[in-house]
Order: sequence, then C-alpha cells, then structure tokens
Amino acid sequence: MRVDKYLWCVRYYKTRNQASIACKKGHIRVNGDIVKPSKEVYATDKIELRKNQVNYQVTVLDIPKNRVGAKIVDIYRLDTTPKSAFETQELLKLAKNYYRKKGSGRPTKKDRRDLNDLDYKNQQ
Repeated sequence: MRVDKYLWCVRYYKTRNQASIACKKGHIRVNGDIVKPSKEVYATDKIELRKNQVNYQVTVLDIPKNRVGAKIVDIYRLDTTPKSAFETQELLKLAKNYYRKKGSGRPTKKDRRDLNDLDYKNQQ
C-alpha cells in the first residue's frame, strides 16, 4: 500500500491529499528515508512523521484494506512515540497561552523580562 494511503487509512491525516502533501514536504520518513507519497509500505516498516510539531513514530503491523474506524486502528499500527514528544507540545501550548491578549499592543518591559526568564528556564 502507498504510504500516503496508509497514513490516511490509520487516521493520522483527515484526507489522503493532506498525507501526500506531508510526504512532498519531507515530513514523513520510512525506515529513516524521506519518501514520496507513492512509496510502498509493508509490515514491520518504521514510519516517522511530523505533525503539529510532534514527531510520531509508528510501526506498521498490518495493511488495512481501506480506512478503518478509530477503535480498531491499533490492529494495523504500533505507536512508539515517546512521551517526551507530547510533553514538549504541552509546553508550547502553555507558552502560547501567555496572559496577554493578541492585539493588545507591544509588551511592557516587565512582560519582556518575564518572557526572557521563561526562555532561560526552558533552555536549562
């Protein structure tokens, strides 16, 4: 099965077109190689994909005939994404939910210092 169709079938992408665009942008790797949407996937292949700033790692267990329901997706794939990938996503959400509303003007000197302190703490 094509890699774009597989990712659509196991519900990583809402449409097959989105999956093929992700392949063309280089967000999808199969066994460590950046692939085109037409690359064939087989059982035991390792797929790495970047979606919403999270690097997912998936092992292909079986090839579905067509798109499957969300409850039975785990029959066809094994998600080996480390928990730390999702923790960084939570940190990004917290950083975006900063208390200033969008369009409220430039940050004050105190706001800038608080942001710098937050960046410094995340780097350590």
